[in-house]
Amino acid sequence: MSGISLKCTSLEKSFLNKVIFKNVTLDFVKGDSVAITGRNGSGKSTLLKVLANLIKPNKGKVEIFDDGKEVIPDKVHMHLGMIAPYINLYDELTAYENLEFFFDLKCKSDKYSDKKERIKYLLDKINLYGRRNDDVKNYSSGMKQRVKLAFAIINDPEILLLDEPRTNLDVEGIDLVYKVAEEQKQKGILILATNEPEDTGLCSRIISIEDYKK
Repeated sequence: MSGISLKCTSLEKSFLNKVIFKNVTLDFVKGDSVAITGRNGSGKSTLLKVLANLIKPNKGKVEIFDDGKEVIPDKVHMHLGMIAPYINLYDELTAYENLEFFFDLKCKSDKYSDKKERIKYLLDKINLYGRRNDDVKNYSSGMKQRVKLAFAIINDPEILLLDEPRTNLDVEGIDLVYKVAEEQKQKGILILATNEPEDTGLCSRIISIEDYKK
């Protein structure tokens, strides 16, 4: 199998003996775009966290394959990008310093040899290059969300997870997220957690988390 793929098998997650979801078995391959829907608090974000290897399922497993070879857990972050309300930036650092830190953490050494060029490209993309040296603590919530978007794609991930991506964004910011989503669909896997009809319209497949509670 060529390209990237993600497979989850018989996933189950519970908190305090309450089942959030169970028997989640899904396959994602390059070119897939999937929207995960459900009521607020139904477990959409929890499922994305499990897929991103941020939390462990109580049962089942998540596997990522690159050209048919399984990616070891310690290297999963090299293939993933994620934007979510609960992902925080370093407020005492500038936007540039935040992206510089994330670049060193996530980027493969052979992919982007010019760190400064990559960061400049991303700051231009999110229209914040002119504010690159301002501390993030002085940014508006919408500006912070844009920096989170740059963080999510800094490593040009094969798998992009978007959890309520329009949070705190104005129309221009939402358009930027949609542009990134469309670009992702052409080169990898897009998984989106949302209840917004406009968001689900980005995807070729819709999955309800409610179907995995019975």
